[in-house]
Amino acid sequence: MADLVGAIGTSHIPAVGVAIDKGRTQDDYWKPYFDKLPPAREWMAKVSPDVCIVVYNDHASAFSLELIPTFALGMAERFGIADEGFGKRPVPDVMGHPELAWHLAESLILDEFDMTLVNEMEVDHGLTVPLSVAYGQPDAWPCKVIPLAVNVVQYPPPTGNRCFRLGQAIRRAIDSYPGDERIVIFGTGGMSHQLQAQRAGLINEAWDARFLDLLVNDPEAAALIPHIEYLREAGSEGIELVMWLIMRGAMNPDVKEIYRATHVPTSNTHNGLLVLENA
Repeated sequence: MADLVGAIGTSHIPAVGVAIDKGRTQDDYWKPYFDKLPPAREWMAKVSPDVCIVVYNDHASAFSLELIPTFALGMAERFGIADEGFGKRPVPDVMGHPELAWHLAESLILDEFDMTLVNEMEVDHGLTVPLSVAYGQPDAWPCKVIPLAVNVVQYPPPTGNRCFRLGQAIRRAIDSYPGDERIVIFGTGGMSHQLQAQRAGLINEAWDARFLDLLVNDPEAAALIPHIEYLREAGSEGIELVMWLIMRGAMNPDVKEIYRATHVPTSNTHNGLLVLENA
């Protein structure tokens, strides 16, 4: 069967992609952040996954207010790079794994998760920046990718508990897949940040640290954090952290924390990075 070899939680801040694309990673502002990435990249090189399942949110690139799927699974062989208004990122197209994606779709839907199946879409910084965090600037991404887009833009988003249970269902699907693929699952977005209104610029390092501790050591408790707490403590965009719960749900109840780093600020965001293996 396929093997889930580990998991990464990472912010997907668009300015990180810009810094990479424009060769600014050693600028005074960016160097302290990029100096924290090598342990995660070394781990990715060591585990060398064949497939990455990347849980992310679309930013009005593939979807809009006309169509808002709660959970959308990318089924295609290739996903192009979206132009988000300032040109496409100069990164390779993302190559999919339709066979595994269709297995996930069948398993998840029969496990009573109503997935939207997407046969054609472009992916934006929500997916490409995490790949850049993990791999840098390759000529081609060294793994195939299955995108899993989650609605955390339009109210109501799914609960943390629903996301955690979806992660558990993804693990059941992986364990039943007859291939021998090595898989890493990404949870992306967050951490605390708010981009508008009176609290624009909000960062709550203490709450984020508590969230990470719960995510690693007591994920069932993390899954019960209500929407209002994310909004109050982590800002309006902090709700993106529910996507980390999908990643955590796919892992064993007990995990080994391989690496953790955070950085303040990256743009207007508390940037988090977490690497886990099954205990």
